[in-house]
Amino acid sequence: MPGLEDLYREIILDHYRNPRNRGELPSPPAIRVEGFNPLCGDEIVVYLIVSDGVVSDVRIGGQGCSISQSSASMMSAAVKGKTVAEARATVRAFKAMMSIHVQRLDGGDDNEDGDGDGSEDQPEVKLGDLEALQGVVKFPVRIKCATLSWNTLTQGLDELESAEA
Repeated sequence: MPGLEDLYREIILDHYRNPRNRGELPSPPAIRVEGFNPLCGDEIVVYLIVSDGVVSDVRIGGQGCSISQSSASMMSAAVKGKTVAEARATVRAFKAMMSIHVQRLDGGDDNEDGDGDGSEDQPEVKLGDLEALQGVVKFPVRIKCATLSWNTLTQGLDELESAEA
């Protein structure tokens, strides 16, 4: 479906050329977390402020390929203003979409997986523009580029939870 692929390509390029939530936040109060992909040299810095259980602000820094940078922009827009639980559900849904174990390369669902991670009990999360990145699964070496910011966000959320405990 060339029209859909062109639309997805445009969404990715728009986020790369006009990144959302680019910049820094003072740390503290923000938590600052760095992610690095040694395979290609992508670097992501996530600045995160959670207030009353809500991701009240998130900023993205770093450098890398168009996939890592556009994914970071899309991630920041997707989780800003959501509760931590909603942000984590969005991370799980995105990473499931990016997993070649969950999707066959032709785009069909591979529900015979049954990995027992409990995601079957989770409500369905609408990914919207993030679905533009699903074509990356056809290039397994690029999956780490697309998931770098998401893994870095998860690390930041984990650090915040540890600090509160």
